[in-house]
Amino acid sequence: MARRGAPAGGKDKSKGKKDRSTGRVEREPFSGPVDSGLAELIPDRERPAGWTLLLDGAPQSHVDLGDPAYLSFAYQRRLGHIIDLAAPPLQPLHVLHLGGGAFTLARYTAATRPRSTQQIVEVDAALVQLVRDRLPLDPQARVRVRAVDAREGLGKLPDGWADLVIADVFSGARTPAHLTSAEFLTEVRRVLKPSGQYAANLADGPPLAHLRGQVATAAAVFPELALAADPVVWRGRRFGNAVLLASALPLAVAEFTRRVASDPHPGRVEHGRALTDFTGGAAVVTDAAAKPSPAPPPSVFENP
Repeated sequence: MARRGAPAGGKDKSKGKKDRSTGRVEREPFSGPVDSGLAELIPDRERPAGWTLLLDGAPQSHVDLGDPAYLSFAYQRRLGHIIDLAAPPLQPLHVLHLGGGAFTLARYTAATRPRSTQQIVEVDAALVQLVRDRLPLDPQARVRVRAVDAREGLGKLPDGWADLVIADVFSGARTPAHLTSAEFLTEVRRVLKPSGQYAANLADGPPLAHLRGQVATAAAVFPELALAADPVVWRGRRFGNAVLLASALPLAVAEFTRRVASDPHPGRVEHGRALTDFTGGAAVVTDAAAKPSPAPPPSVFENP
C-alpha cells in the first residue's frame, strides 16, 4: 500500500498480450543491450505493475509502477527506512542517488516525500534511456537524471546541497574501486548538509574484508556510523548486501534497528563499539590502494 500523500506511479509502457479468459494483459519479458551489458526486465507475476531489472543476469532493482512506495529487495527496504528517518514524515528532501538502476529509491522518495528535489547519477546512458522508455517516472516527480560517472557527477554538486546521498553503484556486480575510498567519502561529506546522511549498499562475503575496510574508511570521514545486514552475512556464512549509514550527527539507531529487525527478512544493526570491533583494525582505503568490491558467486542471485 502506498503511503499517505503518495502520487500515482508512472504509466507502464511495457508491451504484453491480453489473456482472453481473464481479460488481463500478460506482460512479456524484455531484454536489450545497454552500455554495461545485457539488460532484462522481468514482470513480477504477483504484482500487476511490478518489474525486476537484471544486468547480465544479476538482479539490480525491483520497481512497482502502480505502488512506488513498495520495496521488494531487502537492501532497498533498509535504504527506504533511512529515507523515512532522514526527516519528519512528508518533509521534502534534497537527495542524490549515485547509481540509477530502475530509479526505485527515487520513486520511493517522490511517493513518500512529495516535492523532494532529486538527482540520479547513472553512468550507463543506454540503461537510463531504457528505464525512461519502459518504466517511465511519474511526470510530477522532481527527478533529474544525469548519465555520467558517479564520482564525476558528485563533483559537480555544490557544497551542502544534499540532505541524503545514497550510493548503490555496481559494475559487473562489483562496486567500482574509485567509489570505495576516503577521498570519495570526503567529497560526499562536502556535498552533504551539516545534518545530512550518507547511505551505501555494499556487498561482500567471507571473510568480509571488503566490508570491514569500508566501515573503517567511513569512520575516518564520519563520526557516526551504523551497519545493517542479514545475520548470516554478519556471521560470514554467505555473500550478501549490507547497508552502511553515516553522518556527522547522531543517528536514529534505535528506530533504524527496530525497523530492520521487523522486516520480512529480519536484519541486524551494529553501531558504536561493536561496529568498531567488527572492523578488526582494517586499514582506511585510499584512492591509491582502492580495489573493486569482490565478485559475488553465481548462487547469490538465486534469492535477491
